[in-house]
Amino acid sequence: MKHIAYIYLLIIAVTSVISVILTVYDKLAAKNRKRRIPEKTLLLTAFSGGATAMFITMCIIRHKTKHMKFMISLPVMSLIHIILAVYLNIA
Repeated sequence: MKHIAYIYLLIIAVTSVISVILTVYDKLAAKNRKRRIPEKTLLLTAFSGGATAMFITMCIIRHKTKHMKFMISLPVMSLIHIILAVYLNIA
């Protein structure tokens, strides 16, 4: 079971970094009127493990903070990830 926990932590770490990069890029693209990251992609990355990092990043850079879709779903996804971590005995 421990190897599954380590794989899960690795997935969380990698998707967290990716989610921060995508969020910052999307903010810069919005400011510069360039091609944006689709919301589906952002939410999929968050669901895959980067929800907490994405939520914190969005709050810090004030990006999509008025979108209830993100402000509600990201904390819920984070809670799911925490519950899964506790279940895997790694929290």
